[in-house]
Amino acid sequence: MAKRKSTKKRVPPKRSSFLFFLSWLAVGLIGVILFVSVGYYYGYNEGTAIQQQQAQQELQRLHKSIDALKAKLKEKESVPILKQKLQSILKENGSIYKQKTAAHEYADTAEYIVKPPKAPERKVVHSTVRPKLAIIIDDVSFARDVRAIKALNMPLTMSFLPPSERHPNSAKLAQKEPFYMVHLPLEAMHFNSEETYTLRVSDTQAEIASRIGKLKKLFPRVAYMNNHTGSKFTADEGAVNRLIFTLRQSKIRFIDSRTTAETKIPKVMQSYGSPYIARDVFLDHESNVSYIKKQIALAVKKARKHGSAIAIGHPRKETLQALKESKHILKAVDLVRIDKLI
Repeated sequence: MAKRKSTKKRVPPKRSSFLFFLSWLAVGLIGVILFVSVGYYYGYNEGTAIQQQQAQQELQRLHKSIDALKAKLKEKESVPILKQKLQSILKENGSIYKQKTAAHEYADTAEYIVKPPKAPERKVVHSTVRPKLAIIIDDVSFARDVRAIKALNMPLTMSFLPPSERHPNSAKLAQKEPFYMVHLPLEAMHFNSEETYTLRVSDTQAEIASRIGKLKKLFPRVAYMNNHTGSKFTADEGAVNRLIFTLRQSKIRFIDSRTTAETKIPKVMQSYGSPYIARDVFLDHESNVSYIKKQIALAVKKARKHGSAIAIGHPRKETLQALKESKHILKAVDLVRIDKLI
């Protein structure tokens, strides 16, 4: 007699919700790391060999960490302990898979993520001379940045980051250009992705002089610098004084990117009897073309009101597209390099 089939449904073994969470976390981390390695600043499908190698190494390390957690789970280690270890992994690797956006200049405090610090008030200028606008493109680091900027056929000012393991050829790229600036990394309040040449509040006069000397060797024709991050450094009068003293000796002019409303650069420049130069508009605090076009129009408005203005943006796809679509707006001013403005 044939055996009757059981009508009782088989219940699959209960799956650990935390193990399920770990699996999805692994997939998410892999996806985000690959995204960052392929398009570091914007959505171009170019990545350097060094970036790809670093991403692969981080993937392998994260895999090992997650596998270790899974093994602990099988050993029935308590979930709270596992969660604590997981949080430690996330904190340690935060700078790797966190996408770097244009807002990184103001990533020091929650206040600046919402709204960057305002530029100082300036006098209204009535003149028959056409107003001038200088647009600085910060964070230029790769050949793709230079190609994309030059393709616009506009007199934009490229500000190059000092070379690092992540972008080793930035200085070589700058030397091929007739004019360039250096985007000088300064210490921030809370920023976990510092550049190699970051100057700190604790640096002595000799240390700052040595660092600027090295940058001059890398960028021999540099005559202008502006700060990359720097909310902590520029808010410290002693540190700012040491930096400006060194730059004056090297005949390098400094433009304040204004990453903090507490900047002491105006006070220090006044003590030297020199004019304070700062950006008036930050173009791409938000990463959409419509917003950036409004900021470009604002920069034009300020230039017409004050006779001149300085705007800062980044070599991101949205920023470059907005500039391309704003050429008719920019006809109201003379768009010039920074050396033609200051």
